[in-house]
Amino acid sequence: MEVLADSAIIAGNMIPNKIVIILWFYIVLLLAGGLMGFIKAKSKISLITSTIFAVLLALCNLAVIQPFYIADILVGLLLIVFGIRFAKGRKFMPSGLMLVLSAVVLAALLFLH
Repeated sequence: MEVLADSAIIAGNMIPNKIVIILWFYIVLLLAGGLMGFIKAKSKISLITSTIFAVLLALCNLAVIQPFYIADILVGLLLIVFGIRFAKGRKFMPSGLMLVLSAVVLAALLFLH
């Protein structure tokens, strides 16, 4: 089987490297956001929730959790959570930023895969 330079084989499925890289970037930002929420607002729930979602997304990215579209579902759930938080608080930081970022990542996951 020929492997393209811009693809990775994850559990027998060819996943474009762009998706893998985008998801790792999102995972890092998700963890950083949870950590900042904990440091600035002493929000344990922010830290716990971001860690849980980051671990689940990392496991999807490593093909431990399959099929890969579960990552789409997880990012979609985060999109809803950040949308609700943004609607309640109307503050761009951090919920608005994560809402936009989640929408971009979900669009990338859906259109690049």
